[in-house]
Amino acid sequence: MDALKERLRMQARAEGFDACGVCRPDAIPQVPARLAAFLDAGWHGQMRWLEERAAWRGNPAALWPAARSIIMLAESYTPDEDPLALLDHPDRGIVSVYARGRDYHDVVKKRLKRLAGWLIAEAGEGTEVKVFVDTAPVAEKPLAEAAGIGWQGKHTNLLSRDLGNWVFLGAIFTTAEIPPDAPASEHCGSCRACLDVCPTDAFPAPFQLDARRCISYLTIEHAGPVDEELRPLLGNRIYGCDDCLAVCPWNKFARTAREARYHARAELRAPRLADLAQLDDAAFRALFSGSPIKRIGRNRFVRNVLYAIGNSGDAALRPVAQGLAEDPDPAVADAARWAAARLAAA
Repeated sequence: MDALKERLRMQARAEGFDACGVCRPDAIPQVPARLAAFLDAGWHGQMRWLEERAAWRGNPAALWPAARSIIMLAESYTPDEDPLALLDHPDRGIVSVYARGRDYHDVVKKRLKRLAGWLIAEAGEGTEVKVFVDTAPVAEKPLAEAAGIGWQGKHTNLLSRDLGNWVFLGAIFTTAEIPPDAPASEHCGSCRACLDVCPTDAFPAPFQLDARRCISYLTIEHAGPVDEELRPLLGNRIYGCDDCLAVCPWNKFARTAREARYHARAELRAPRLADLAQLDDAAFRALFSGSPIKRIGRNRFVRNVLYAIGNSGDAALRPVAQGLAEDPDPAVADAARWAAARLAAA
């Protein structure tokens, strides 16, 4: 199987992946206890599916008992510009780098399916596979660490000495017996860059995340109004947050994304808050067709935009907020009134 594994790595590279590693389904025995502690602390917020599927997420063998090997793949989406530059332009909205281009779920899954098909042909009759890209209860980051691709840094994201931390992950579960790789070791040292830069202090301790304070969670997963104490800390981040990723020193080794579909669409590099606030449902769907942003819907997105408008300090944007004060969605209307009040006092 060593020869098969070497050919697998070469084929993964040919498909566009930047790293490939293998582990066993039982390679992450530490995850159930870590996940239980996270859930017991309530740090998952409204993400109830983490509770409901905890047994599977903590035990890959339970997800598919027939699996004998897990192939983890990583693909770089490193941006070609400073993702924090727009913090100095409060009239513009900041969209997380991963969401500025084509939805990575679609791109990575197609690559995985092609690679899985190749594996079936190479490993022989009877080989079975299942592919996953962030849409099933799979602990991708711990599995990628177990497969030697990288380690979970103090910001809890995966990072690598070869790729930095701008990576998408995918998994192929297979019945084929493939020799596992040695797990990666942690190389964060005494660095605290990612912890110290967090605008909302979302890290209770290194390697721990309270999602309820994370801007990515608040702008994407959290339904309804955001706590007023946290709203000013969102700044002009309207979908996700890249601060902890952007400051990681290991990014000096990061590779620029090879996949053109991950490059930022022109209209999402520095979008005007005033324009985004005017989106109705149809315009929102049209603008974000093929984008992961589409998943949160117009109401949550415009809510985020209004928080950014309130944080802009630009009195010229007050009429935009006032115009949405009676929006049919309660969270949008609340955000609009909050933004208008802040700008009135600016």
